[in-house]
Amino acid sequence: MTGFFRRWFAVPLWQRVLGAMVIGVALGLAWPAAASALTIIGELFVRLIRMLVVPIVFISIASGVTALADPRKLGSVGARTIGLFAFTTFCAVSIGIAVGLLIQPGAGAALGSAVPHALGEAKSLHDQLVGIIPVNIVQALVDGDMLAIIFFSMLFGFGVILAGEQGRPMANLLQSAGQVLFHLVRIVMELTPFGVLALIAKAVADNGVAVFANIGWLAVAVAAGVILQILLVHLPLIAFAARQPVLHFYRTIVDALAVAFSTASSAATLPVALRIALDDLRITPGVAKTVLPIGASIGKDGTAMYVGLLSIFSLQAIGVSPDLSMLAIILLTGALAAFGTAPIPSASLFMLAAVLSSVGITPEQTALVVGFILPFDRLLDMTRTVASASANLTVTTVVARWEKAIEPEAGK
Repeated sequence: MTGFFRRWFAVPLWQRVLGAMVIGVALGLAWPAAASALTIIGELFVRLIRMLVVPIVFISIASGVTALADPRKLGSVGARTIGLFAFTTFCAVSIGIAVGLLIQPGAGAALGSAVPHALGEAKSLHDQLVGIIPVNIVQALVDGDMLAIIFFSMLFGFGVILAGEQGRPMANLLQSAGQVLFHLVRIVMELTPFGVLALIAKAVADNGVAVFANIGWLAVAVAAGVILQILLVHLPLIAFAARQPVLHFYRTIVDALAVAFSTASSAATLPVALRIALDDLRITPGVAKTVLPIGASIGKDGTAMYVGLLSIFSLQAIGVSPDLSMLAIILLTGALAAFGTAPIPSASLFMLAAVLSSVGITPEQTALVVGFILPFDRLLDMTRTVASASANLTVTTVVARWEKAIEPEAGK
């Protein structure tokens, strides 16, 4: 038995999830009654995901804000860095929303129990704005009021920074809590193959193999979103703000983009990006070693685009047509959620709940979408991480130009 578990955990998680998906498809087609009997496993997995959403949102955003307390990061370089990343992040969410509305990858998606439903009477703009500030944060946490939770998380983080040395124990506690949550998510992720098997088997039993058609369109939309983010946002910044030759820049950073794609991790890309910034882009160490680590924490253009796209995908899948007010809320919460996304596997899927709940989507439906996409998220994650790596080096180069921190080539 020990040998079995050793071999089981030696297999990469995404391969186990893919194998579970294949078994789930076969079971749903060949034995629909058994697929229905496994529903309880899918329900338990969905509840595990829901259980982690609120603590992940609160701890990730609050600890992310406190991580910027380093005085070096709060000066001119830090202000310009955060401002630029805020700009690229909002652009990324907008592109994700636009691509989702254009391609409509979620239209007709077969998600089993995710049926079209009415959201009820829409809140007025006044109520939405006032509701951002919670009267009772404990009640907001219990209700999963994500706009209120995000606001309080950011305010709490700034309060910790302003407390100085007295706030340091709380900052350390938030960082420690983030590590605990990281391991909790790892535990839940280890159960993913069983949850995916149950959810996919039920979906296939109810809807047939047509359930996968929308995943193909979602993959196309993710690739399109990454390409558009680079072409419409990063490329103009390099050409006009950093005044660098575009083709030379992207030939120079190709190694970082390749590492980002292969590892699906901004943190793992950081050492390569730092080498490129120092040796090839000739950015001074003071700027490169300040901007790039900040970017690894908050420069999540790929995640931001993906959250915007998945929000539209989810609304389409459950038969909801978003109005301008809903799109504005998705833009705002999507950008804030991307800023606070923790460096954990498939973290953007967990942060998706923060966005969807703000426009009236139930946690049950959000978790169903997460379970539907999770088997395919590894490849999608690899693709969208390329945009994040590109954003990090783009912002670093622009800030270096503004700070006159690019060393001239030898002989010039």
